[in-house]
Amino acid sequence: MNPEPEHSTDGPSPAELSPARARALFRRGLRVPTSGYSAGYAQANLISLPRDLAFDFLLFAQRNPKACPVLDVTEPGEVSASVFDGDLRTDLPAYRVYRDGVFVEERTDVTDLWRDDLVSFLIGCSFTFETPLLEAGVPVRHIETGSNVAMYRTNRACRPAGRLSGPLVVSMRPIPAGQVADAVRITSRYPAVHGAPVHVGDPAALGITDLDRPDYGDPVEVREGEVPVFWACGVTPQAAVTASAPEFAIGHAPGHMAVTDVRDTVYQVP
Repeated sequence: MNPEPEHSTDGPSPAELSPARARALFRRGLRVPTSGYSAGYAQANLISLPRDLAFDFLLFAQRNPKACPVLDVTEPGEVSASVFDGDLRTDLPAYRVYRDGVFVEERTDVTDLWRDDLVSFLIGCSFTFETPLLEAGVPVRHIETGSNVAMYRTNRACRPAGRLSGPLVVSMRPIPAGQVADAVRITSRYPAVHGAPVHVGDPAALGITDLDRPDYGDPVEVREGEVPVFWACGVTPQAAVTASAPEFAIGHAPGHMAVTDVRDTVYQVP
């Protein structure tokens, strides 16, 4: 059973929670998307792979930096990282487990599945730049509605590396037409968490046929006068796992991120 969300009554709001307190809630079983949590702190995607695939993934990330900006890498078997002073097995709200490229289960704790040969990669997440967007008056619809962000597999292939290949995944946020330039300008200052959008406008150009049917996350309404804006997404490594079928992998459940201890301003460039 999930704990009572401490932020729902007299406690701090999700945005006001420290990363350590947010992680404690997740460790106790709170299972929610993390957009809007711990405002001012960076969030990260997680992919944990067997050691013999680690170099291939590092090369894959180097060749696809918009989708896979690496914030940290662990030694084999390690369960914390310099940017994440928690337990990677328990302190995210939810995880996805893959065997031979097939998504087999989603769970809140992967301690019993952890292996000494797993190398974990923390990949920059676009939730990090949502606080600067909100501070500039740019709306973020999925935070407004309390839902997950919408994410889509595209028709754009990532550059392959070793045994890994797969499609680019994007996240979408509807932006009022008059604020698209602001959204591009603001997010471009955060290249370590995907940076500027990869596409603005017609989703068909990315091979997306129906915005109401995201591949991951929840559908998000695009209202009159708004433009769908697409950012590279850190679920791309999991799409590569599905396409490339390594024997084992663990990732975050899309939208259920690692809340790091690093301020978002650390990743901001002039």
